[in-house]
Amino acid sequence: MAVFTEVSFAEAKTLLHRLGLGELSELRGIEGGIENTNYFASSERDGVTAHYVLTLFERLSAEQLPFYLYLMKHLAQAGIPVPDPQADARGEVLHRVCGKPAAVVNRLQGRSQLAPQAVHCAAVGDMLARMHLAGRSYERRQPNLRGLPWWNETVPVVLPYLEAAQADLLRAELAYQNHVAASAEHEALPVGPVHADLFRDNVMFDGERLTGFFDFYFAGVDSWLFDVAVCLNDWCIDLASGQHDEHRARAFVEAYAAIRPFTAQERALFPALLRAGALRFWISRLWDFHLPREASMLKPHDPTHFERVLRARIAQPWRP
Repeated sequence: MAVFTEVSFAEAKTLLHRLGLGELSELRGIEGGIENTNYFASSERDGVTAHYVLTLFERLSAEQLPFYLYLMKHLAQAGIPVPDPQADARGEVLHRVCGKPAAVVNRLQGRSQLAPQAVHCAAVGDMLARMHLAGRSYERRQPNLRGLPWWNETVPVVLPYLEAAQADLLRAELAYQNHVAASAEHEALPVGPVHADLFRDNVMFDGERLTGFFDFYFAGVDSWLFDVAVCLNDWCIDLASGQHDEHRARAFVEAYAAIRPFTAQERALFPALLRAGALRFWISRLWDFHLPREASMLKPHDPTHFERVLRARIAQPWRP
C-alpha cells in the first residue's frame, strides 16, 4: 500500500522488540495501494532472519480493526494460508505506531501472479471456498463497509466529476443494485465473512502452488457470491478490454463448487452480483481518483477499467 505515515527505523525497532520478534534489520515502504501505510520489516533473532509486514491503518478505527485481525487468526488456525497477526506479552494484536493503530503480520512466501492462467484461477477458487467454510464458525460480526450503503453515500459525491453518459450509467446501475438487494433471492444468499478485495495482487503463489491470501482490511460479512464475483472480475477477465475469459472463469467456479456447491439462488444471481462487484470498484476508484489523499507514494488506480468491466457484464450476462 502507499505510505501515508512515515515510520522511523527507531519506532519500528521498538515495536518489534516489544513483540519479541528480534532486532530490526531492514525497513522498507511498500508502494502500490491507497488505503493503509505498509512496510516490509526484517528482523534477526538467534541467527535467523524473519520477515514481516508492518501496517498502519489510515482509515479504519481501533473499534473496527479487531474484526479483521482476529478473522485472520481464526482462518490461520483453520489451515487457511493467511498472515497471522503478532501479539505482545498481553496477547494483544492491535498496537499503536506514530499515533496510528497498527499490526505486524508474518510475510507470506512467494509472489503475486499478475498474469494468471486457468490453473491459478482454480487454486484461488478452491481456497476461497475453503476460506468461506472456515469462516462460518467465526463469531465476530461486521458488515462489508464498502457494501451497498457506502455505494449509496458515495455515488452523489463522485457524480459531479463524470461525463453525462458515465453519470447515467452509474445512477442506473446503483438503482438496479438496490432493487436486487431488496429481492427475496438476494435475501436467501449464503453469507459469512468475505475477503471482498481478493485481486491478483492479494494472493501469493510459488509457481502454481497458492501460498496465501492477504490484505483482509476490506473484509466483512456479506454474501459469499459477492466475494466470488469480485474475484471473477479480476482473475478471469482480460485487463485491457474488461472482457470475460470463459476458460479461466470455468476453472475458477468449478474448483470453488467442488468444495462448496452454489445454491440455486446463487446461480440465478450470478449476472447481477458480477455487475455489483464491478460497480463497487468503479465507485471506489472514482472516489480515490477524484478525491485523493496525500501520500509519499500514491498511484491511484484508473477508474475507467471497472467502468469497462461493468459495461461488459451488462452487455454479456454470465452464469456458470
